[in-house]
Amino acid sequence: MDIERAKILRPVAEPRIVERIYSDDQHARLLGVVKQNGPWPLILAHHFKNAEELIATTSGMIPEGVEPKLEMFLSPVFRGFLSYDKVCLYPEIQDCFYAPRMLDLVRAYWGAKYAEPDGMLFNIQGPCAGGGSPHVDATRFRGITLENTPVWLMNTMVKTGLFERWQARKAQVIAWYYKGRIGGGFTYWPDGPHERPKQLRAPMWGRAAVVENEMMFHTAEPCGPADQRMPAGLGFDSLMGPDPERDGAWQITTRGEVIQRIPEEEFRFLVHWGASVYRDLDELKTAIDHTDDLSHDRIFEILLADLATRGVPCETPSDPMNDRRFIALLNDVYGIDRPLHFPPEPEERLAG
Repeated sequence: MDIERAKILRPVAEPRIVERIYSDDQHARLLGVVKQNGPWPLILAHHFKNAEELIATTSGMIPEGVEPKLEMFLSPVFRGFLSYDKVCLYPEIQDCFYAPRMLDLVRAYWGAKYAEPDGMLFNIQGPCAGGGSPHVDATRFRGITLENTPVWLMNTMVKTGLFERWQARKAQVIAWYYKGRIGGGFTYWPDGPHERPKQLRAPMWGRAAVVENEMMFHTAEPCGPADQRMPAGLGFDSLMGPDPERDGAWQITTRGEVIQRIPEEEFRFLVHWGASVYRDLDELKTAIDHTDDLSHDRIFEILLADLATRGVPCETPSDPMNDRRFIALLNDVYGIDRPLHFPPEPEERLAG
């Protein structure tokens, strides 16, 4: 492992825990939007076209001689978006998105003067082996966002350490709702992937953490009965939505066939609210006025120049955003090993 590069991936501060971040009414309305507008696709289906892109977002490394395929990374965790850019998509939850309490939390977390909400999404799942590999979230840069740039490229940029000048200051408030008795917590590596992880353990009903997940490896703790964590028939096109036959229950389908039914007590609901943070007025103006933005051409110019400095042979790709061999090369050069240390398998908690 490149220890110095691994040290890049540390958040501005330890996660800060908040209880009852949403009221019971807000939670009911958030869950109502999820129930009424599904079913929802896998996280993988939202963000990645091939395994090389996914690897760039997780560890960036894969054993030599192994041909990566998306199916190798399937995990029954599903996602939907509650906003587009800085606009809430559902009026019934706009108080959850344009939330003064959230803005206060992220400003305090960064010690910053200004903040604005810039995204809100959710994850839903039943029993699961851990929500996929430990990963970092898409790291934005001035001029480079989820709306114009694939996740793999943004996360490769942060691992290189070459684009810190343009990197946006980000923070999230992540809330969990889970009634199950096995696992379901949050595992994170605030001191870098080479150090010991920490955990926010269940019960998780309404608990939240203020975090900088773009700079911190993290993952969901395994949850639910071990023999139910990977439903047979799960595919890249699987969907999750309410079970029409049981109130409060959920189901996973693949091409219309039900492959797993999930009781309410094994349902895990995560709400992810994010904000852009600006330490002062100058920083805010630079971002809003676009006076120092990156372009895709500039990004690849910097990457190719660094590869040349390192003595890494690389022909200039005609379509670098989609060239799988070029993406794999960047993974090899700038990849960071997955975390070295993991917590033990969760045990069942006693009732009450």
